[in-house]
Amino acid sequence: MNAPGTPVILLAVGLGLVYVSLLLVVLVVLKSRTLDVDRRRPDAPVHTSALTRLTDGARYAIQARMQPRSGGFLSQARLDAAGLKRQPADYVLLAGIVVTFAGVTGFILGGLVFAILMALIAVLVLAALLKVLTSRRAAKFDEQVPDTLQMLTGGMRAGHSLLRAVDAAAQESEAPMAEEMGRIVNETRIGRDLGESLNDVAIRTQSEDFSWIAQAIEIHREVGGDLAEVLDHVGETIRDRNQIRRQVKALSAEGRMSALVLLALPVVMFIALQFMNPVYAQTFTSTVPGYVMIAVAVVMLSLGAFWLSRLIKPKY
Repeated sequence: MNAPGTPVILLAVGLGLVYVSLLLVVLVVLKSRTLDVDRRRPDAPVHTSALTRLTDGARYAIQARMQPRSGGFLSQARLDAAGLKRQPADYVLLAGIVVTFAGVTGFILGGLVFAILMALIAVLVLAALLKVLTSRRAAKFDEQVPDTLQMLTGGMRAGHSLLRAVDAAAQESEAPMAEEMGRIVNETRIGRDLGESLNDVAIRTQSEDFSWIAQAIEIHREVGGDLAEVLDHVGETIRDRNQIRRQVKALSAEGRMSALVLLALPVVMFIALQFMNPVYAQTFTSTVPGYVMIAVAVVMLSLGAFWLSRLIKPKY
């Protein structure tokens, strides 16, 4: 039998964890937007608070555990593909704070089962957010490829070398093209092969069009010829493909919206039911048949999401 003060203690602990999570989020976000003191004033003594030292220690510990593994969901390559310019340990710490906050909030609102559900939803939302950032960056990069290719051909026809034309394109373009072109120039200047840098950009941005450009440049370096003319033909092919891609995207827009509504409706209804009629919702969160129904619903939603994603993602 639980003591009368147990719910009050759990509520106090939960609120304390929420406040600590919010404070850590503010510290991590604000620190990521400012320069370190030792960089702005090298000779000035550095004074840090105990909470800052705790945050730094946690980040360093996470980074030390992640260094032996080059892969992983929050690897540096995935963060670069999403356009995030921080270390993986920073985002792991921030993700842990968000999941903890979601779990504590769910526990306060609906108990242990709702806390686990909110934590899982937070993990899925963070994973989806990273995927959305990567997809948006890749889509914007694909839109910039034809204009960048035209700048490259124009620069080479004006008498510049290929690397100088890439540097000019990096200065004239916007992100993410400017970031990738600048990275190619910097890597080439420190001795890396140009073809490897171009292929890495194509892999990082998941751009088939840029992969064609890299292959055309690599073939030209082996057999010679007029590279500007070759890139012009590649640019025409890329523009035709982009036109077909836009047509396919417009025709499949209704299917994508229907899939989004069908997948989000059960989750939204279950969360709304927790607030509108908690007694009725306890059937799903406090009984064995309720757990079974939730598990079956999750499996069916997963299969439906996979099936719909295959239907609304045509290949051309």
